[in-house]
Amino acid sequence: MKKYNQIEQLNILFGCCGEVGRTAPNELPFPDTNSLVSPPKGQREVKAHSNAANALTRQIIRFITSHGGQAERIAIMGKPQRVAGRIQWVRSAMTVGTADISATIHGRSVKIEVKIGSDRQSEAQRNYQRQIEAAGGIYYIAKDYGSFIEWYNESFKK
Repeated sequence: MKKYNQIEQLNILFGCCGEVGRTAPNELPFPDTNSLVSPPKGQREVKAHSNAANALTRQIIRFITSHGGQAERIAIMGKPQRVAGRIQWVRSAMTVGTADISATIHGRSVKIEVKIGSDRQSEAQRNYQRQIEAAGGIYYIAKDYGSFIEWYNESFKK
């Protein structure tokens, strides 16, 4: 399999221009999102983890929708609001611990949490997972694109 440099991997992940960007989603190579985790000198590791997680989230959503499913990113961040003449961050009313991706695949409710590198589930996320599974939904933790594809094929190919 061809090795892709970091820019080509980002083009694959984000669907940018060029020959790689025109590749059908089911023909895409498995991008090495782990190589995106190491931050360049002078940058904080948190930003590198965030960029890799965002890239993996986009690729998973693209894969699911290209295979007849529905998927969307769920963000529970709050919003800035002016209170007494000052800007304050107001928490979201969404459920704490909600997974990063909410999807419907072959009629099944699927929640996908994206974790890159040493990132682990919080207690709120573990509680959310228990609620989803108790209700008959599917919960998956995606750590990289290759293992996600393997899980998807094992879980949903008829």
